[in-house]
Amino acid sequence: MALPVRDVKEVAAQPYFTRGAFQFMKDLADNNDREWFAKNKPRFETHIKDASLRFISDFAPHLKKLSPHFMATPRSLFRIYRDTRFLKDKTPYKRHVGIHFRHEQAKNAYAPGYYLHIEPGEVFAGMGIWHPESKALRAIREHIVAEPAGWKKASRGKTFLNAVGLVGDKLSRPPKGFDPEHPIIEDPKFKDFIAITSLTQKFVLNSDLPKELKKRFRAGTPFMRYLCDALKVPF
Repeated sequence: MALPVRDVKEVAAQPYFTRGAFQFMKDLADNNDREWFAKNKPRFETHIKDASLRFISDFAPHLKKLSPHFMATPRSLFRIYRDTRFLKDKTPYKRHVGIHFRHEQAKNAYAPGYYLHIEPGEVFAGMGIWHPESKALRAIREHIVAEPAGWKKASRGKTFLNAVGLVGDKLSRPPKGFDPEHPIIEDPKFKDFIAITSLTQKFVLNSDLPKELKKRFRAGTPFMRYLCDALKVPF
């Protein structure tokens, strides 16, 4: 399914997400069952699905300016349905909006991506790679110890640190095969390589959301380029 191309004046005039989206998610959190969702599906279609697809379509040209190798398509919107097969919590629906802008080679290789999370009380933008498989994780770690100066510029630059910050769990000890005395050994201990910038509800209610989000993502360009280089995919 192709995303519609909209008139520039129409884009500027309308916000994407409204307070109705946040109210729907709050109500869903209190009524997370199939019967309630069926009755309220028109609200979901209007405030969540249609709004998200409209935003994704309008963000596509902004994303292309960041890098031509990331995709903004209908598949960028995560499904609302939870996979509960191996979970104790059997509630069927996610209580947040998740939008993931994947790398064009994501099907064939591990690659970083951009992400927007919208939930009452928790709105953030993220970039990087979450839970990479062992080969990709080792490639990133090896690149960090082999090119520490580049990593410092990518993860400790003033623009980067003013906008985003590295998050995630770390190993308690250096990874196997890595020199524990290496001056930058703390960084290869990360299990994920994710940078997060916290946002507000007001941020996503803005009709300039695509442009403003691009600014946040742009601060992480050296970080994303470094991860792409480590994984040998284009940025």
